[in-house]
Amino acid sequence: MVEMAERTTCVVIGGGPAGMVAGLLLARAGVEVTVLEKHADFLRDFRGDTVHPSTLTLLDELGLGEKFHALPHSELTAAGFPMEDGTLMKLADFTRLRVPHPYIAMVPQWDFLDLLAESARKEPTFVLRTETECTGLVREHGRVAGITYRTADGETGELRADLVIAADGRWSLARREAGLVPHEYDCPFDVWWFRLSRHENEEGGMLMPRMRDRRFAVPLPRPGFFQIAYLSPKGEDLGKQGIEAFRHNVTQICPEFADRVHELESMDDVKMLDVRLNLLRKWHVDGLLCIGDAAHAMSPIGGVGINLAVQDAVAATTLLAEPLLRGRPSEADLAKVRSRRLAPTLLVQGLQRVLHRTVMRAVMAGKRNGPPAPMIKLFARFPRLSYLPARLLGLGLRPEHAPAFARRPMEPVGR
Repeated sequence: MVEMAERTTCVVIGGGPAGMVAGLLLARAGVEVTVLEKHADFLRDFRGDTVHPSTLTLLDELGLGEKFHALPHSELTAAGFPMEDGTLMKLADFTRLRVPHPYIAMVPQWDFLDLLAESARKEPTFVLRTETECTGLVREHGRVAGITYRTADGETGELRADLVIAADGRWSLARREAGLVPHEYDCPFDVWWFRLSRHENEEGGMLMPRMRDRRFAVPLPRPGFFQIAYLSPKGEDLGKQGIEAFRHNVTQICPEFADRVHELESMDDVKMLDVRLNLLRKWHVDGLLCIGDAAHAMSPIGGVGINLAVQDAVAATTLLAEPLLRGRPSEADLAKVRSRRLAPTLLVQGLQRVLHRTVMRAVMAGKRNGPPAPMIKLFARFPRLSYLPARLLGLGLRPEHAPAFARRPMEPVGR
């Protein structure tokens, strides 16, 4: 086992959307940055695959829009609830947004991350270290001064840095090591993810959750298949019930899948997500900043977790690139990131908590099979209200744009 000691200006823990966007933008500012990713690549299934309008605009600003849209993807233009009488309540109509890309793009997250990594590697100050896991924080004179790591080969070492950015998700090791404890909000369900094939004639532009007999499912249309979220009451272990019972539950709520539910051969084909909704009161300690799920785990409702994580990363790099180029960011510099991103985070989490309380919990308790009647009547009478959820989910309260130092001309596909 070899001990190594190294140094960089900024180390980013986690190669997810927040980490890769932060790494790319800091490198374009000329900051020496190392991103640590514990896996060998980005190929993990059932990660968030939604790329919202604000992120699509950001990719255009970074010069990556054409390359992104060349990736296999599907486009969701609206989200709503099917009613028992066969009509549709359109909750969010993204086509009402005055943006270049008024839809949510569904694309495998590994393709999105590969695109960011490919672009970042062109910058001389960027390093991506895969199969390298953060194992702890290095402290010096009362501040975080870097991280310790272990590689897949068992090599260990220290990586010193002027700033550590924790983008390592809802179970963040760095956050825990720093003594930061999030406030947990009530979340009434967990999600069981799986995929089934999709026929050519099946529509894919509308996101329509299904609710029936205490069951809740969300089929997400993807090129060639459906990625399906099946919601169960918090703590209920569907794995113990077996695959036959699970197939039955799926066909009860989504009868159109009866002809293909056999594609689920065992519960190994189903992945459970322990849903959390939480928020750090303070996003930093001296030398370390938490962003994305490490600062605020989001419910999967609306698929907004990636969007908020990316916007955190843009705000952080915009505010911290210059302090990093000058030297060591102060605690006041780090606090500015939370100040900028707190209101957008609270607003989206507030909407999610309302939907948890008024829709999800009521459906799972068997009280109804859809949204509350007043909500249905309101959106039926004033269809333009569908702009507001679309604005909040698709763009957020404060959409972040690429800083001048990170903008590039549009790269053509094939380069």
